Amino acid sequence: MAGHRFPVPRFEGVSQEQFIEHLYPQRKPLVLEGIDLGACTSKWTVDYLSQIGGRKEVKIHVAAVAQMDFISKNFVYRTLPFDKLVQRAAEEKHTEFFISEDEKYYLRSLGEDPRKDVADIRKQFPLLEGDIKFPKFFKEEHFFSSVFRISSPGLQLWTHYDVMDNFLIQVTGKKRVVLFSPRDAQYLYLSGSKSEVLNIDNPDLAKYPLFSKARRYECSLKAGDVLFIPALWFHNVISEEFGVGVNVFWKHLPSECYDKTDTYGNKDLTAASRAVQILDRALKTLAELPEEYRDFYARRMVLHIQDKAYSKNFE
Repeated sequence: MAGHRFPVPRFEGVSQEQFIEHLYPQRKPLVLEGIDLGACTSKWTVDYLSQIGGRKEVKIHVAAVAQMDFISKNFVYRTLPFDKLVQRAAEEKHTEFFISEDEKYYLRSLGEDPRKDVADIRKQFPLLEGDIKFPKFFKEEHFFSSVFRISSPGLQLWTHYDVMDNFLIQVTGKKRVVLFSPRDAQYLYLSGSKSEVLNIDNPDLAKYPLFSKARRYECSLKAGDVLFIPALWFHNVISEEFGVGVNVFWKHLPSECYDKTDTYGNKDLTAASRAVQILDRALKTLAELPEEYRDFYARRMVLHIQDKAYSKNFE
């Protein structure tokens, strides 16, 4: 079990001015209620999506288990017509399947060419564009992507962070979202941007003893809720029932800060990547020292980093 638990605060009827001037600067997750999202929350049924989305081929994740692990890749990629995906994802048991009759499906929409194009639901699914309104809480020129997400009931996505701010719009269904502060990264056993701790509700503390120190922020999302996920906040998502969501990412930093090859919004900032490369070279140099000296100078380096780079402005 993780350590301290906190509910994600909820706000109803927040204006653009209130969000930008008072809530956004706090850099903490929050749930917005009563936002005008258009007709999507009532129209996007299984039948409607199947009909409007049509037979467009989409690449999906298929897993035999509910807890998806991007590190070990305990899923396979498959392609289905969009209408078939929606119908299968809404089922508990399948008569047609790839792995097993109770397999789980997950769609994370992609751009036309995922290597260079970002996802934008308005381009990939133009017939759905008129149904949904994005929250007008950031400048249009800062828009990066809008990602269509469809999940089977019970599906759990791995804990990870993104480098851009985003809104998770829960269009239909229910989700439970657990978030962890960037300041607790040292407790999450990271492999790249992802946590190795899959079962966050009953973790193996013999294997991951520090995980118990991580502060846990939790919320339940229902249709029409919008979760603000600040950049670098780790998040773990469970679809408590079949659901449809849209993530809207935007660039809150100058464009030159971001990796120009990033089409997902999750590649580390270019300066951060350079710093990691420099650190790797420094570690290789330290490895040339005898163990006693390597340990001593490594500790000095850590203290130097803490003194020069750690911020005192965050919890």
